[in-house]
Amino acid sequence: MGINPRFILFLFLLCSVFIIFFSAIFGAVSIDFSAMTNALSKLVFKSELNLTERIFVELRLPRVLLAFSTGAILALGGSIMQSLFRNPIVEPGLIGTSSGAAFGAAVFIVFGASLNVQMTAFALPVFAFLGALLASILVFSFSYQKTGMNVLGILLIGVALNALFISGIGFLSYISRDPQARSITFWSLGSLSGANWQNTFVVWVTLALSFAGLTPLNKQLQLFSLGEENALYLGVNVSQLRIKVMLINVIMVSIATAFVGVISFVGLIIPHIYRFIAGSSTRFSLINTAMLGGMFLCSADLLARVLFAPAELPIGVVTSLVGVPVFIILLKRTHVL
Repeated sequence: MGINPRFILFLFLLCSVFIIFFSAIFGAVSIDFSAMTNALSKLVFKSELNLTERIFVELRLPRVLLAFSTGAILALGGSIMQSLFRNPIVEPGLIGTSSGAAFGAAVFIVFGASLNVQMTAFALPVFAFLGALLASILVFSFSYQKTGMNVLGILLIGVALNALFISGIGFLSYISRDPQARSITFWSLGSLSGANWQNTFVVWVTLALSFAGLTPLNKQLQLFSLGEENALYLGVNVSQLRIKVMLINVIMVSIATAFVGVISFVGLIIPHIYRFIAGSSTRFSLINTAMLGGMFLCSADLLARVLFAPAELPIGVVTSLVGVPVFIILLKRTHVL
């Protein structure tokens, strides 16, 4: 039956605020509530910050907000792709987006200096975004037919290109120097250590625009989940819906991945967890799924920071360690296994 979606919305809002606040406190340097309030008040009055307050404002707060927005994007991408393909094991990067981004980042890490690329803060994310875009274009080009998009073809070609890009990353790691190989490995497992206000702002704007674009399509996606023929009978333009949804997914996941690296399992398990909580209800499903994804990634980032502090785990390791058993449990409960 599930819980009332309106109550879930209210509960998730409260939990999101709590988890963001809790994640901002703990890390290699603990920051108490008074330091947070002092830092925020000094920002308003443009006063000078001490070291702890600067850590909170310049490092901790943008990182927590970037984690939340990235988790929201990945969960949202997983939800819409599972609805579009009517397949519970589809995740946002299945069409090559994530592996393409990782390959683009690896190209920059290994060849950036020799290509005379200007070493700005956005150089690596731009290469990662271009890699994700290239992967998505290749998938759509190879799978497109005169009759329209071949959904099965998209999935199969996506799997093949994922393998190709992963092989490319392995080759680049092999020919790279040791520091470069370590950077490729760390980035391929996801990291929020590069968070700042610039990339946090970009990802939050991407989330807001994606949500605005998906909200009018939500009803059509729910009708599509009843089957393609039923959706056509109910007036859904299936071809346009596929193009719009996949385009939004590619753009938002590419941008998020370009800044934080490849983070697995968020887009796969969060939609399942939300459906388990809310049942078949579709009211507020987009925003609730997004908030659940944000809370999950915030919590995973907190674990990555504190488990071996002051050392830091790649966040993809934490999401995989949590995601694999959760996914198996969900499959067992839904009688898929």
